[in-house]
Amino acid sequence: MSIYDFTVKDAQGSDVRLSDYKGKVLLIVNTATGCGFTPQYEGLQALYETYQAQGLEILDFPCNQFGHQAPGTEEEIVTFCKGRFGVTFRQFAKINVNGEDESPLYTYLKSQKGGVMGSNIKWNFTKFLIDRDGNVVERYAPTVTPEKLENEIKELLK
Repeated sequence: MSIYDFTVKDAQGSDVRLSDYKGKVLLIVNTATGCGFTPQYEGLQALYETYQAQGLEILDFPCNQFGHQAPGTEEEIVTFCKGRFGVTFRQFAKINVNGEDESPLYTYLKSQKGGVMGSNIKWNFTKFLIDRDGNVVERYAPTVTPEKLENEIKELLK
C-alpha cells in the first residue's frame, strides 16, 4: 500500500486519485476555518506560491472533528479560504481524521507516522510531508507553522 493507492473527493465532490501527484512533494493538512491555527493558511499559501513550480502540492482536508471548527459546506470553506487568505492550492471535501468514520487516507498516514502522542490526530493543522516517491517523511503538530517546514520542503524538492 502507498499514498498513491488512495482516491479522495475534492471540494466539488469529484474523485481525485493521489497517483496524479506522483513525483510531487506533498504537504497534507487537516484544516479548519474557525480554529486558532486558521491563520496558518497564510503560511501555507506562501509556501505554495514559492515552491509549487518546483513540485510542491498542498492538499487541504477540512475537518470538523475538533471543536466543530470547520462548519459550513465545502463551497463556503473554499470561498472563505480564497477570500480571506488567497488560497489557490487544492482543497478537498471535509473528512474525519480519527474514529470509526475516519478517512482511509488518514488511517494510512497515521500508520506511517504515529506522532509523539500516539497515532490519533490531536487537532486541526496537523501536517504530513510526503516525498516525491510517496514516502511519508514526517508528521508535524499543529503548533509547527508552515514557515518552519520550508527547509525540509526545499531539501525534498532538490
